[in-house]
Amino acid sequence: MKFLRALAVFALAAQAVAMAIGGKHMHVERESGLQDIVTYDEHSLMVYGERVFVFSGEFHPYRLPVPDLWLDVFQKVKALGFNAVSFYVHWALLEGKPGDYSAEGVFAFEPFYEAAQTAGIYLIARPGPYINAESSGGGFPGWLQRVEGQLRTRAPDYLAATDNYMAHIGASIAKAQITNGGPVILVQPENEYSGSVGPVTGGFPDPVYFAYVKKQLRDAGVVVPFVNNDAWAQGLFAPGEVVNGTTEGDVDIYGHDSYPLGFDCAHPYTWPSGNLPTYFHASHEEQSPSTFYSLNEFQGGSFDPWGGLGFAQCAVLLNMEFERVFYKNDFAAGAALLNLYMIFGGTNWGNLGHPGGYTSYDYGSSLTENREIYREKYSELKLEANFLKVSPAYLTASVGNSVTGHYTTSSLAFTTPLFGNGTATNFYIVRHNSYAELTALTYSLTVSTSKGALTIPQLGGSLVLSARDSKWHVTDYDLGGINLLYSTAEIFTWKKFGQKTVLIVYGGPDEQHELAVDSQSPAKIVEGAGVTTKSTTGTTILNWKVSSTRIVVQIGNLLVYILDRNTAYNYWVPDFVRDDKWGAYTANIGNTTSVIVEAGYLVRSVYIEGTALHINGDLNATVPIKIIGAPSTTKDLHFNSLKIPFTTDPTTGEWSSTLPYTAPIINLPDLSTLDWKFLDNLPEIKPTYDDSKWTVAGNTTSVNPYTLKTPTSLFSCDYGYNTGVLIYRGHFTASGNESSIYLSTEGGSAYGSSVWLNSTYLGSWPGIDAASNHNDTYSLPNLRVGKNYVLTVVIDNNGLDENWVVGVDQMKLPRGILDYELSGRPQSAITWKLTGNLGGESYIDRTRGPLNEGGLYAERQGYTAPFPPNHNWISGSPLTGIKNAGVAFYQADFHLDLPKNYDIPLSFVFGNTTIGGSTADYRAQLWVNGYQFGKYTNNIGPQTVFPVPQGILNYHGQNWLAIELWAQQATGAYLANFTLEAGTAVWTSMLQPAMAPIPSYSQRPSAY
Repeated sequence: MKFLRALAVFALAAQAVAMAIGGKHMHVERESGLQDIVTYDEHSLMVYGERVFVFSGEFHPYRLPVPDLWLDVFQKVKALGFNAVSFYVHWALLEGKPGDYSAEGVFAFEPFYEAAQTAGIYLIARPGPYINAESSGGGFPGWLQRVEGQLRTRAPDYLAATDNYMAHIGASIAKAQITNGGPVILVQPENEYSGSVGPVTGGFPDPVYFAYVKKQLRDAGVVVPFVNNDAWAQGLFAPGEVVNGTTEGDVDIYGHDSYPLGFDCAHPYTWPSGNLPTYFHASHEEQSPSTFYSLNEFQGGSFDPWGGLGFAQCAVLLNMEFERVFYKNDFAAGAALLNLYMIFGGTNWGNLGHPGGYTSYDYGSSLTENREIYREKYSELKLEANFLKVSPAYLTASVGNSVTGHYTTSSLAFTTPLFGNGTATNFYIVRHNSYAELTALTYSLTVSTSKGALTIPQLGGSLVLSARDSKWHVTDYDLGGINLLYSTAEIFTWKKFGQKTVLIVYGGPDEQHELAVDSQSPAKIVEGAGVTTKSTTGTTILNWKVSSTRIVVQIGNLLVYILDRNTAYNYWVPDFVRDDKWGAYTANIGNTTSVIVEAGYLVRSVYIEGTALHINGDLNATVPIKIIGAPSTTKDLHFNSLKIPFTTDPTTGEWSSTLPYTAPIINLPDLSTLDWKFLDNLPEIKPTYDDSKWTVAGNTTSVNPYTLKTPTSLFSCDYGYNTGVLIYRGHFTASGNESSIYLSTEGGSAYGSSVWLNSTYLGSWPGIDAASNHNDTYSLPNLRVGKNYVLTVVIDNNGLDENWVVGVDQMKLPRGILDYELSGRPQSAITWKLTGNLGGESYIDRTRGPLNEGGLYAERQGYTAPFPPNHNWISGSPLTGIKNAGVAFYQADFHLDLPKNYDIPLSFVFGNTTIGGSTADYRAQLWVNGYQFGKYTNNIGPQTVFPVPQGILNYHGQNWLAIELWAQQATGAYLANFTLEAGTAVWTSMLQPAMAPIPSYSQRPSAY
C-alpha cells in the first residue's frame, strides 16, 4: 500500500508538471478572412461555431467511374462515425488537350458533391495542380512534358499551363463550399510540396510559387480555409513561417502526412522498431502552435507494386492492431484532424494509374476495391471514431508528458495523459513501451479524479494490455450531466434518450475492467451476470471480466451496456437528418439525435415516417437486431422497408427482433462458352499494311530535358501520345549488311515490348516488375539488298512517372524509343512513324476520357465499345488463344439478370497460364462495355482478380466483353481459367445504380 500511495503522489506530481508544460491557452478564433462559417483555433476546427473533430478518409471519385455508387461509399464512411472525406482531382482526366477542360459524365463533380451532402459528409478538396496519388504523371496531363519550364515551380510557361485547369476546378469547388450550401469545408493547394533535388527555378521551397497556386484558387472563389500537407513534419508554410524572407506562401492551417509502417506488404507481420512517431505533439507545438494538429494524410493502407504480393497482405500489415496502436498514438499527440489514406481505394481503370502500380488500387483499405467492408479493420475504426464523436472534451485537452510506469504499476507500459483544459475530463492512452510487443502485460492504473487519487481497479484483479494494443482510459468523463468518475473499459458511445442515458463500453477478450459512476443509486444487473458491484458514498463501482455475453447494468437513470469487442463491432449509431443548417451532418453531441442499433453487416441511415422507425442497411446473414433509444413517437420497425415484428424490454425500452437474410440465387455466365469473335490486333506486321495516316516522327528537337539520342525525337509525348500501348514503324532500305537491331525502350515499371521485321518475329522484352526501360539487341534474318523493310515495335506504356521531387521533372521521363542502332548503318537510314490512341490529345471517346484507349488496332477503331461490327469476324476464344507471338483481339457479349435489392460485387478472374512447365510471357487488357478495367501480366502479377462495378457492368441486360491478348513468346499464349465470379452478396437498401454512360460503337472516319 505504501508503494501505491507513493505511486499516486508521484503520478499527481507528474500530472502537475505535465499540465504546466503541455497546457494550452485559448486564443482568438480564426478563419480565412473571407467567411465566418468554418473557423478554427489552436484546438480544433469549428463549423457554425461548434467544435468538430475531423475524422476523414481519402476517396477519389475518378477511381470509381459510376457516380451513383459514390453515395454508397459516403454512407459506409458515415457509418464509421466519420464526418469528412478528402479527395484528389486528376487533372489529366479533365484537360487531356491543352485548353480543353471537360468534367462531364463520370468525370463530373456535381454528383460527388451532392452524394456527400446527402450522406452528411464534409469534403476536403485537393485539386493540386499536382497530386501524386499513384496516378499517371502524378495527375499531370501528358502534354506538360512539352512544357520547357520546370514543373511545380514559378517557371512562367508551367504556371500558364495550370491556369485553365485551376480556374475551372477552382470554380467548381467554390460553388460547392459550405458558404454556398455545399459540403466543402477545407481546400488544399498543391500536394506534398516538400522535397527537391538539384537546381530549382525560383529556389525551393518557393513561396512565390505556392502563393500563385493559392491565388488561383482564391481568384476562382474559394473562401474556406487553406490547409497543406507537408510530406513530413518540417513546418513548411505553417502560419507565420518565413520562407525566403516572406510569409506569402503560408496556409491557414498547417498539416503533414505520415506513413509510419511504410509499404512493405511483403512482410505483413513485421513492425520495425522505432517507427512509432512519438514526436508529433512536440514538433507541432514548435512548428505551428497557433493551429490545431492536423494529419492530412495518415496511413490507412499501402500501395503495392507490380510483382508484389497483393493487397490482402497490405491489409494484414495495416490491420486493426495497427489502428489501435498508431491511431491512438495520433490522438495522444492531440490530433484534431485525422485523414486516413485511403478509406476506399478503387481501381486504376483506363490507364489512369502510375507505372509503379497495377490496375487495382485497393490499398488494403477498410473498404475493399469492390466496396465490401474489411470486417475487423473497418469495425475497429468505427469504435475509435464513435468514441471521439461523443468526447468533445478531447478537442480542448492539453497533451501532457508521456511517461513510462508513472501512471501504471508496469514498467513496460507507456502512458500519455491528456488533461482537461476547461473541462474536468482527463484521458489516458496506455500502450506498450515496445509498441510492437507480442506479449500481453498486466497493470494497475493510478490517476487523479474529482474524488482524489485512485488506484484502479479498486475491486480486485489487474488490467490487461494485449499484444499490439493501446487503451483509452478516462476520468471525470461527462455523460450529459452524469459524471463517469473513471472507466478502464473503452467507450464506444453514449446517448441521452429522454430521462435515460445509455453508455456502451467494451473490452478485449478476457480483459478485466472497472468503471465508477458518481451516483447515489446502487447498481442493478438487468441482463447477464459476472459483474461485481460496490456502492460507496456517492459512487457506484462495476468490475468485470470481459466475456461474449452482454451485460446491462442500471445505475439510477444510467444504463451501462458492457460488451466484448467483437459484439461491439455489430453496433451502429446512425444520426437522424435534421431540418436546420446541419441537415445530415453531425452536430455536437448535445444537438445530434441518434439511435443505437445492433444489426450486423452495415447500418446506413435512419429516419421516421409517421409512427414507423426506418433503418436502412445491408445484411449478409440472418442476425439479431436491437434498437436502443427508439423515439417515443415510434411504434413500428422497418428494415429496408420490410416491417419487422419486435419485443420491447420493460426495463431498458430496447426493441429486439431478428433480421432475415435469404441468400440470392446468382447465375453467372461461363465465359468459356461465350460466342467469342477474333480479330488480328496487329495488322501492322502484314505486308499489305498501309501506315500513310500515321504520325511522322519528324521532330528534330525536343524540349524534353532528357537528351535526344536519335536524329528525330521518338518520344511519344512530342507527338501527343500520352497513354496506352505505343506502336512504332521504322522504314529502311536494306544494304544487305544489317545483322542486328539495337533498341532502347521505355514504358514504365513492368512494361513490355515486342519487335517484328516485316512479319518475322524478332523477340520480346516480357518485362519485370523493377524495370522501366530496357536495352536489347535482336538478330535480323538475311536481308536482300535494295529491298524495303519495316520494323514494327510495340511498347506497353504503364503510365507516366510521378513528379514528387521538385527539380528533376521525373514526369517528363519519356515513353517510346530512346535509342536505336541498325548494325552497319547510320541512324538516319531508318525513318519512323508512330501511333498511340486515335487522335492523341484530340481523343475520340469523350465519354471514357483521354486515357482509356491506347494505340492497338481495335482500340483505334473503337471496337472495344458495345455492338462492334463483328459479323464477319471469325470465331476464336482467348481460352484457346494464338499459336504465335502477336496481339489478338477477342470480343463477346453476355447477359446478366441478377437479383434486385442485392449488392453483388463481380470480378473477372484470370488463371495463371503455364506453357511447357514455365510461366507464359503474355499480357492482356480487359474491356467491359468500352471501359478498360484491367491490365493483366501473366509473368509478373500479382493481380489476377479484377473487380468491375455495377454501372459499368449491366446487371440486368447485355454486356460487351473484350480481351486483348499480347503473346510475347514465339509459341503464342492463351488465357487459363478465365471466369466471372461473385463476392459477398448483401441484401441492401442501396438504390440500384444507374449505368455509367456507355456509348456504342460508331465508325471512326479518321481511324487507320
